[in-house]
Amino acid sequence: MATRDKLIEVHDLEKHYNKGSIHALDGVSVDICRGDVMVVVGPSGSGKSTFLRSLNLLEVPTGGTILFDGVDITDKKVDINLHRQRMGMVFQHFNLFPHKTIMDNMTMAPIQVKGMKKEEAEAKARQLLERVGLGDRGKAYPVQLSGGQKQRVAIVRALMMEPDVMLFDEPTSALDPEMVGEVLEVMKELARDGMTMVVVTHEMGFAREVGSRVLFMDEGHILEENTPGELFGNPRSERLRSFLAKVL
Repeated sequence: MATRDKLIEVHDLEKHYNKGSIHALDGVSVDICRGDVMVVVGPSGSGKSTFLRSLNLLEVPTGGTILFDGVDITDKKVDINLHRQRMGMVFQHFNLFPHKTIMDNMTMAPIQVKGMKKEEAEAKARQLLERVGLGDRGKAYPVQLSGGQKQRVAIVRALMMEPDVMLFDEPTSALDPEMVGEVLEVMKELARDGMTMVVVTHEMGFAREVGSRVLFMDEGHILEENTPGELFGNPRSERLRSFLAKVL
């Protein structure tokens, strides 16, 4: 681990609500290295999504620090929007603009934020849509797509910005069961290509098969962090054993 390149370093992260009476995150520390596929699992309300959304300050931490590529993004003087350009984010719900075509949804940010030429952005969008099996849907509107197709568009829209890391917040939880596989397949391909990913999910099969490391969170703490083989095959804590007995 010492020789690996740390991309995100989280130190003693705290997130309190309700005047400090609720500790959604309670001293979370973890390093995410380039090429990691870190999968975060745990019961509902354990702090998983709060942790993930803190990584790009969609949730502003109460305490602690987050270094992204060596820069402390919790420092108020830092322009967080510059760093967010390097962090792709995929949510449970697709957040596509309903009145714009798929092509417009994909090219808007690269053109407006990165100054990419329209022709270049459209060529890149066509290439990415082709890659996820939606090469013919550029002129369609979101309402014409299934949930699984919308989520695949949401993933490749984030890739248009050429991020250093992709953050996934339960990307399959809003999908019908038969659509889950097509979205996970895109994520598996990203992992095979070496994309750094942090994935909050209930899909234990994905965590087992694709994760390089798995974090188990409960009550705002990381209770265990290990390889998938060790975490699932040899859980150390009674809490993790109890969780796995319910979900596997």
